[in-house]
Amino acid sequence: MMLGAAQRWRWRLPAWNLGSRSLYSTLMDKHAPIPDDILRILEKRMISIEDRHACLSKALLEPGIASDELIKMNKELRKLDYSVDMIKALRAKEKEVIGLKELVKESVEDEEMRRLASGELQTATREVRDAQHDVLLELIPKDEADSRGYILEVRAGAGGDEASIFASDLFKMYEKYTANNSWRFEVLSITTTDTRGYKEASAVISGDGVYGALKFESGVHRVQRVPVTEKAGRIHTSTASVAILPEANEVDVEIRNDEIKIDTYRAGGAGGQHVNTTCSAVRVTHAPTGIVVAIQDERSQHKNKAKALSILYARLYELERSRAAASRSELRQDQIGSSDRSERIRTYNFPQGRVTDHQVGVTQHAIEQIMEGIGLEIFVNVLKMQHEASALASLKSAAA
Repeated sequence: MMLGAAQRWRWRLPAWNLGSRSLYSTLMDKHAPIPDDILRILEKRMISIEDRHACLSKALLEPGIASDELIKMNKELRKLDYSVDMIKALRAKEKEVIGLKELVKESVEDEEMRRLASGELQTATREVRDAQHDVLLELIPKDEADSRGYILEVRAGAGGDEASIFASDLFKMYEKYTANNSWRFEVLSITTTDTRGYKEASAVISGDGVYGALKFESGVHRVQRVPVTEKAGRIHTSTASVAILPEANEVDVEIRNDEIKIDTYRAGGAGGQHVNTTCSAVRVTHAPTGIVVAIQDERSQHKNKAKALSILYARLYELERSRAAASRSELRQDQIGSSDRSERIRTYNFPQGRVTDHQVGVTQHAIEQIMEGIGLEIFVNVLKMQHEASALASLKSAAA
């Protein structure tokens, strides 16, 4: 989405510990030649994938395969199909380039043929470069949760009433960004304060690849502005935390009945006589981890229980993913921007009209548009680029 002419933004190349600027250039410029060392890694990966695909295709023809193994093999094969199709297209284009080079050499005495072949060779070479770039991005290690929806949790942090107002502003910013992208935004729970701010709020966002787009929003967001209650005009600093949790269910996380305790109670706050006189609110406690989820927004106890369980599944799934990442130091370094919620990831400075993302060193002077959900994709795209470059660096290290 294009922003108004008044918007100014700048950014610098952060220290991503890649050891080579070529990694960044490879991902940023699709038409730039891919360095030879990365091409060698790409070729090894393509051969490995082609061999694995052929092995699985042959194995599936063998009789007597157990049903669970058959399902597992078919699932892996389907995941490889798209990559193999891209590799086949690249191989075909590379053969075309080889043929055109031979034709140019053989057309020494035919100037017209040589000119036509040279033009086609330039086009085919550019197409090979583009295809190599596409395959490279496809083969970079992916987060399997990227294609899922996610649960958004926003909580007021330090700063009193101003922190709760900022939490409300952030929650509404993501709601507007969701609408701008034609995703689905379903509020799960909102706990308000006397100042009409949000103590905490949660929602489910559904759509194609939404978790992969916004997973790096997790962390502490800081605001610097003059609160509406400040008479002396002093700038206050407040914080709110954002958590982006991939949606999960009983297939992803196993919860035994004896591990959870479900309590019902009367909902507090506004809502009318029905809300306060019936036990519609639900509190779910997961004993092994101590995670507690309480929902009271719906009049139906059944709906509140379903919402609470969906949040519990997401938190447990993310906990398991974090444990797995912690056991792999390189992957943990790649994901630290999304898993370490104690770090300050972004500052919203209203007097200066700027928003700075500290994960990538990007600053936009368009705070009003960003709070309306417009322009957030600049942060999203650069954060994804950083993650892909880090994954590519890990791929290089593994192949060394």
